[in-house]
Amino acid sequence: MAQDTGEPEPPAATPSTEEPDRTDTSTSAEEQARAYDRESRYRTRLGAWKWVVAVLGTGLTLFQLYTALFGTFSSVIQGAVHVGMALSLVYLLYPAKKEWASRPGVPLYDVVLCALALLANGYVVVEYERLTTQAVVLGFTPFDVVVATAAIVLILEATRRCVGLPIVVIALAALAYGYYGPAMPIFPHPGFSFDSLVAESVYSSTSVFGTPVQVSSTFIFLFLFFGVVLVKTNIGQFFNDLAFGLTGRYTGGTAKAAVVASGLQGMVSGSSVANTVASGSFTIPMMKRAGFRPHVAGATEATASTGGQLVPPVMGAAVFIMAEYTGTPYNELILFAIVPALLYYLGVFSGVHFEALRTGVLGSPKDQLPQLRGLLGRAYLLAPLVVIIGLLLAGRSPANAALFGIVTALLVSLVRADTRLSPARFAQLFEAGARAALPVIAACASAGIIAGTVTRTGLGGKLAGGIVDLAGGSFFLILLFTMVACLVLGMGLPTTANYVVTATVAAPILVQLGVPLVAAHFFVFFFGIVADITPPVCLAAYAGAGIAGANPMRTGVTALKFAAPAFLVPYVFVLEPQLLLQDATVGGFTVTLVTAVVGIVAVAAGLVGFAPDDGPVPRGALLVGGLAAIYPNLWVSLAGLVVIAAVFVTRRWGRPRDEKVAAGEAVTG
Repeated sequence: MAQDTGEPEPPAATPSTEEPDRTDTSTSAEEQARAYDRESRYRTRLGAWKWVVAVLGTGLTLFQLYTALFGTFSSVIQGAVHVGMALSLVYLLYPAKKEWASRPGVPLYDVVLCALALLANGYVVVEYERLTTQAVVLGFTPFDVVVATAAIVLILEATRRCVGLPIVVIALAALAYGYYGPAMPIFPHPGFSFDSLVAESVYSSTSVFGTPVQVSSTFIFLFLFFGVVLVKTNIGQFFNDLAFGLTGRYTGGTAKAAVVASGLQGMVSGSSVANTVASGSFTIPMMKRAGFRPHVAGATEATASTGGQLVPPVMGAAVFIMAEYTGTPYNELILFAIVPALLYYLGVFSGVHFEALRTGVLGSPKDQLPQLRGLLGRAYLLAPLVVIIGLLLAGRSPANAALFGIVTALLVSLVRADTRLSPARFAQLFEAGARAALPVIAACASAGIIAGTVTRTGLGGKLAGGIVDLAGGSFFLILLFTMVACLVLGMGLPTTANYVVTATVAAPILVQLGVPLVAAHFFVFFFGIVADITPPVCLAAYAGAGIAGANPMRTGVTALKFAAPAFLVPYVFVLEPQLLLQDATVGGFTVTLVTAVVGIVAVAAGLVGFAPDDGPVPRGALLVGGLAAIYPNLWVSLAGLVVIAAVFVTRRWGRPRDEKVAAGEAVTG
């Protein structure tokens, strides 16, 4: 086991024998992104169509900036422009099959679909007054129904191309449920006519242009654009350098640095998979060179990148929709999210620390790490994040904070040559911002169809009653079934759509049982997010495995093991909402937090192991003690702490000193 004295240490000399290091033969990060992330499967040889894409993309970004500065239009008009321009870009950029991405040009049928997307949504804008007043009373015309049907088909096909099939299947199932309501064997309802179903889905502010798109067209786009600015100006690389400078010299330092860096980048990113690929192309090879086995390196990056969606202030952009759904001010939600996010990363950090101790992976030499003195000289690059967080906490609107964050990022990028944008790159920034938002916009439109149908049919309340009956009234079983539902619903979905689906379907189950509204939404949000590292559909883990050259399923299982302690966090804040600062007292919050911290570390040690010679008995005792410590009951928690202390005392003083030194237990990093 590695002994960490706080001084730089050479990497472990003994390579893994369990899996070959295939760094040289593993495919590039770009290829992995195309393999596991639909958002990256766009056409690479547009030819002359690149100018059309540039105009449409720049136009979409300028429209969003204009409405952020001077005020938005009505929700339907704002959403129609937002969705129409996005869909047109999707059909120009994303082929019907991923294998066709390398073909030159854009086929005629996609040009037609691009034009139809603009025309269908333009029809909504032009006919807005009639569609939202007269038509509601006198009925929709046959042409209105044709346009609405075409709009829904275009939305679902665009979503399939750039997001994936799962959410399309759920949306189609929701529409079928709305139409065939009387024939449903379970949860029947009166049903809706076809004309009513499609027209109200498109021409109202409760479905396609409902809350998800309303938030996407105001807040989400701006924060995604902010993330693009950080990447394009290389300010995001400073986060990586800072993480490695702070943690790289300690035991397992490369993995710890990957956890910190991925969390920092992930909090302004909208995709677990994209963050895994972007950060992992740099961090995974470093972890492997330090001595981590390939599947461990891939799992570490995937788990850390997924957790970035839980970190304020952006939280995968879902927090803006959560503010609308719960009626809670955004600046309060990001405060509530701090402790759960820190506990998630504590679990991951502990897991990789104990993995390093168990396998003897040491820190990196100082000459291979960024120098902290130099990093302090670039600390001003943190200004954009400081500005955003400061404005949000001061009560400014998210759109206002994002705008100032973007301006601040562009200003600080001028200081250094390596962050400064040339005029050409600055012009490309607007197109890149639109490209980054396309999957989110398409997913929000499809998620709006789901949410609108669920609301109109009352399905949410019926599902809640069904799960309560299935669980026999057991609160723990209800939480367990809700968790499983969120993991299944969240598989393969991007963060925003993921939250919309789980909040619409699963959150009402907990609210009906008396769980505080904010705690219920955080519960479903957490488990919807960690679906990305939960086998069998653990896309972030698969992406990490591809870069690491590791077995995908083994990487997924390892990622789940690293994140397992964090799986307990949502149960804690449902059973004891003080962790979310709900009706918190200083004493109650402190006790709950301390026992949760100790318990999470103990569970991580029990699951991963903590020494080369640890056995099943001490690991099992730590696991049981950790679970007891986390449980929000003072006497149960005290019993757990006693068990954990007993294991520590036994390990620390139960053997001769030379054995302890030989095992490397004198100091841990």
